[in-house]
Amino acid sequence: MVIMSSPLTFQPVLERIAAEIESTPGRGRPADYIPALAACDPRRFGMAVAELDGTVYGVGDWRQPFSTQSITKVFTLALDLAREADELWEHVGREPSGNPFNSLVQLEYENGIPRNPFINAGALVVTDRLHTRTGDAAGTLLDFLRAESGNDGLAADEGVAASETANGDRNAALGHFMASYGNIDNPVPVLLDQYFRQCAIEASCADLALAAGFLARHGVRADGSRLLTRSQAKQVNAVMLTCGTYDAAGDFAYRVGLPGKSGVGGGIIAVVPGRCTLCVWSPGLDQRGNSVAGVAALDRFTTLTGLSVF
Repeated sequence: MVIMSSPLTFQPVLERIAAEIESTPGRGRPADYIPALAACDPRRFGMAVAELDGTVYGVGDWRQPFSTQSITKVFTLALDLAREADELWEHVGREPSGNPFNSLVQLEYENGIPRNPFINAGALVVTDRLHTRTGDAAGTLLDFLRAESGNDGLAADEGVAASETANGDRNAALGHFMASYGNIDNPVPVLLDQYFRQCAIEASCADLALAAGFLARHGVRADGSRLLTRSQAKQVNAVMLTCGTYDAAGDFAYRVGLPGKSGVGGGIIAVVPGRCTLCVWSPGLDQRGNSVAGVAALDRFTTLTGLSVF
């Protein structure tokens, strides 16, 4: 049943979804392999929708900052794509991986070229290239998120960054392996510091829904300036749809029908091109690293509103 008739009905839709989620058992488990995230309550839930003009609707813990983690990969991809255009795709692919997000398996038989920019290896390449072009990839990302969200208080959680550094051996292995193929420009320790600072940025559902708005506006930022061409915005959304939820992207597309990107902090952003952007947060994850309640909430949103790319 579609209950969406105008933008003004976003709030009751969100409230209905929150009530349904509250009564749903089984929320998954937080990301216990990052000790700083392991203590999060899996029953926390927030959801926000931002319209193209910056109007935001929210429910639950939608103003609560959380660890953005891999959601930031969307923004670094856009920032680097804006700087080097198609040259980026010579160093990272655009295909679903079919393997876990931190897998080393494909890199060897694909000569150090990651399958897509949203698995860890691909995100390391993108961060590396953005760092080469800006001198501070994590700082450039943070400035962008602050500007687009209108929240100057956004910052990285140093405790989370330290926790990831202390438990980052696999990411270090990915970086060194790609460096052996000449696909990393910067010293791997420098790259890892940038990458972990990037992933440790904290933001709320409201912040991220607003920050992702340029993807719904076909590449146009909140201030009216253009970050990406219309074609590039389409490319980012397409890669989100096919690769944005690790090796569960097919199921996410089937259930939700929107470009989306998840993070192991429990957040997911999603884009309705030409209409709005969403962010949902609930720390309990499924076995593939996606928020259980978050995917369910986005599934209900597209069902209730009829808003989908299909």
